Amino acid sequence: MTRTLLILFAFVLTLGAQTKTILVLNRSAEDIADWQSVSSKVKLVPVTRDNVMEHIADADAMIGYIKPEQIRAGKKLKWVQTLSAGVETVLHRSGGDDLRDSAIVLTNNQIVQGPEIADHAMAMLLTLTRRIPRFIADRQTETWGGRPYDGIELNQKTALVIGVGGIGAQIALRAWAHGMAVIGVDPEDLPYSPFVKEVVKPDRLDEMVPKADVIFVAAPWTRESHKMIGPDQFEDMKRGAYFIAVSRGGLYDLDALVKALDSKRLAGAGVDVTDPEPLPAGHALWKFDNAIITPHVAGRSDLDRMRMLGTVKENIRRFAEDLPLLNVVDKHKGY
Repeated sequence: MTRTLLILFAFVLTLGAQTKTILVLNRSAEDIADWQSVSSKVKLVPVTRDNVMEHIADADAMIGYIKPEQIRAGKKLKWVQTLSAGVETVLHRSGGDDLRDSAIVLTNNQIVQGPEIADHAMAMLLTLTRRIPRFIADRQTETWGGRPYDGIELNQKTALVIGVGGIGAQIALRAWAHGMAVIGVDPEDLPYSPFVKEVVKPDRLDEMVPKADVIFVAAPWTRESHKMIGPDQFEDMKRGAYFIAVSRGGLYDLDALVKALDSKRLAGAGVDVTDPEPLPAGHALWKFDNAIITPHVAGRSDLDRMRMLGTVKENIRRFAEDLPLLNVVDKHKGY
């Protein structure tokens, strides 16, 4: 009897020590080797879009963009890690229900890209308020034409930050440091922040829009937030306000933004994200001198790769040890 129990106990230990297979989509050998060094309890398998279906049935987890047919074929999948902060591509597309309604844990890179995206948002705002494009143009003619100068001071202005998460909280900090009063819009009950004067729920957005000198869009793109800044909101914006969008283009109505610029309601706009994206050649937004358009690059910096890969590395360690993962997404909320 004792021998039987020992054999059974050894068998249970063996089961518990089984290596977990994690597929890694389109990453360098260097990245995979670094991640593999975390634990001998996991086996990282490099895959491409062409061969991922050959391995998905045996996988316990996957790092990278995953498609609905891969979710359906991955009967053993317990965890999916995306490298972006936004998860709309895996949750809000055709077949997204396969992941959303499953028991698979989805994690992302929220918060990780907050500093550089917030820097980008403030850079666009300051470029507009300090009239920098005008002086860049003067370089071509070597003209010292500084007067008259109508630069705008951010001190004592009001910033409305839509989405006070990993990006929005960093924008709020920077806006506050420039002397702005910050109002946040967020569906969650957020902890106290000395940088945010007030936080309201999305149902009070229309009440706050007319108060803002600058509106920053930093919310995730979900079914609830789709086109939340539409024609009515642009029409209600304070004349001379600025509009800055750095999260997803689906949160605002692009035609309404063009109309607000064309009517001179807005003093300027900075957008790193559009819908459609890329912004087509010939689109009306390109013609405005007071519109700064960058091609969805706000999340890139000299430090972002280290943070992004570091978060994934820590989650691999936690998955190997059956510990709670970082940045778990509420799949039904979409963030």
